[in-house]
Amino acid sequence: MFNLRIRYLSFFFGLITILSFLNVVYSYYLNLYLNLNTYYISLISSLIIAIIFYKFEIKKIKNTIFDKILTVFFGYLSLPLILCLPFYFSIYNLTFLNSYFEAVSGFTSTGFTIFENIKNIDQSLILWRSSIQWIGGLYFLFSIVYLIDIYDESFKKSLTNYLSFNSSEILKQSTKILLLYSGLTLFIFIILNLISIRSFNSLNLAFTIISSGGFLPTNELSNILKNNTQIFIFSLLLLFSYFSIFFTYNLLFIKKKSINFFYEDLHLIFYYLAVVSIFLLFFSFNSDFLKNLLSVSSSMSNVGFSLNYEQSNLNIIYLILVIIGGSFFSTSSGLRFIKIYSLFKYSINQILSFSRPKNIFMNKLLFTKINFDFEEINKYFLTIIIFIISLFTLTILLSFSLIDFESAFKLSILTIMNTVNSTSYGLSEFDFYNLNYFTKYCLILFMIIGRIELLTILIIIKKFLFKD
Repeated sequence: MFNLRIRYLSFFFGLITILSFLNVVYSYYLNLYLNLNTYYISLISSLIIAIIFYKFEIKKIKNTIFDKILTVFFGYLSLPLILCLPFYFSIYNLTFLNSYFEAVSGFTSTGFTIFENIKNIDQSLILWRSSIQWIGGLYFLFSIVYLIDIYDESFKKSLTNYLSFNSSEILKQSTKILLLYSGLTLFIFIILNLISIRSFNSLNLAFTIISSGGFLPTNELSNILKNNTQIFIFSLLLLFSYFSIFFTYNLLFIKKKSINFFYEDLHLIFYYLAVVSIFLLFFSFNSDFLKNLLSVSSSMSNVGFSLNYEQSNLNIIYLILVIIGGSFFSTSSGLRFIKIYSLFKYSINQILSFSRPKNIFMNKLLFTKINFDFEEINKYFLTIIIFIISLFTLTILLSFSLIDFESAFKLSILTIMNTVNSTSYGLSEFDFYNLNYFTKYCLILFMIIGRIELLTILIIIKKFLFKD
């Protein structure tokens, strides 16, 4: 018997209600009446569901980790059903599947789009697309805390520096995440305005950057970023979804700073600087460094943006950066750098222990006293195995749709890592609109799978194969 915690989802249906109302206000303010009624539909629908979910949850019983995973997964399926309504009832004659595909793509912060020309969409619907990403990023952060039991002990210990997992503290801790997330969004919006980017574009890009999404308010990023200063600052802003959401909070508000508050971010800083240095020294010919910097920052944060600049020889490098990803408690996807680094260090120590049996090798992360044990290493290894299985499964499924193997392989990586297709990966012209039903359903499923942490797949499989 499954026990869905639908009250957990009611908060996000309430957020959809608020954003629907804001879109109504925005439409009236700018006299955008073409799709106005669609936001009333999403507002009323989400409000009714939010009330029902909040009022009629079954009596409290202790939830298993499987129940929590199922709740989060159900949210990724059900919330886009409301988020897709403005697309479906708009004047653009979209099928329900195309509307749902667009909503799931935004909510999972992937960024695949069925729209061929963004210029033909009215501003209110463009803003709605970006709002979907913003809600999705917040949902992902809340879900990390909700599914805290599946993560390794070192991550739990580091997260308790900022959050309490006592049930009586849930409202307080949720408010802290919401305020941080909203505050960083506002900060990005202000910075983008200061570098002379149009306010409407700045708002949409702020929603996209903080959520690690991939929707643009125009067809090409080059239509927005006009000079080197804008490119450089935009590249740095992309890192907000690369580092932990608490990184800025630590710097500004924690008086007695401890290295344990920053250990993952310190690893990420050195990793980022190393990658940027390599690109500066070896790949930045003909004054291409700023374009490469944007692609590097975008890939490492799993956003996926790039300027209209083909570099087919670097596609595989950018894809590797996408696979590695960023921080645990950020909106980026990927396998996470700290996992790969820990697994690599543990493997090296094991090899050295055989060649030097009298020596003791500590499995300790740099910049911290935290040790990772064998059980955590097993989880990291399983995550990589599941990623490989998921990658080749989706590649085979996409190949059935007569997509060439190279494109299917690249698209599979981007789908599972929730990263938008762009010139950095040689897929900027990929047509999602004309994909068949089977392919769209596969992409929808794997976009969600990539967002709920790959380890949860193993837990679900274990639940069904080894029933009590």
